[in-house]
Amino acid sequence: MPKTVSYAQWSLEPYCIGMKLRSLRTQKRLTLARLSAETGLSTALLSKLETDRMIPTLPTLATICRVYGVGMDYFFAEPARHKLSITRKAHLQGNGRGPEAVKFTPLNAIEERPRLVVQMIEFPSGGSTIAMDSLHETSGMVYVLEGKLQLEAGGMHEVLDAGDCAYIESEMTLAWSAAGRRRCRVLTVLPGTAAAES
Repeated sequence: MPKTVSYAQWSLEPYCIGMKLRSLRTQKRLTLARLSAETGLSTALLSKLETDRMIPTLPTLATICRVYGVGMDYFFAEPARHKLSITRKAHLQGNGRGPEAVKFTPLNAIEERPRLVVQMIEFPSGGSTIAMDSLHETSGMVYVLEGKLQLEAGGMHEVLDAGDCAYIESEMTLAWSAAGRRRCRVLTVLPGTAAAES
């Protein structure tokens, strides 16, 4: 039978009170028994609070705050920024048939001015090329997931195999394409402005 969640549990869930309690205790290197002695609360109660099986009352939380030397705001402060973007494996697997254009799969949420753009780029066999043209210094990382990637910049020609990684800091135009007869898939992490220019 599925466990029913009360409105109070549901509304407090984003604050992760249990996880914060456990994190504070482990940072202070306290056992539940030692914390129990410091607070006068039972180890069973403290365990239930840390595992979110019970919601702490404000007096209980205030007692724990005094031991840890934190304010109540530590548990209830709204995060200034939090984003989680998940891309499922099914979206990453292409069929790899025929000569098609270079395929870009974003791996983080699309927003107006992202700090980083993480994407998987799939080059078909046959060498379609893309160029990243920088008018200012760009930095980023490329990790080859499958196949071989050819990088060219200013007379430099490098071929990266699956498992190879390249960190880039450059003001030069960088051209990249699949090397060989197989498709190439790479993971890229670039600043938002550089990815928009590529």
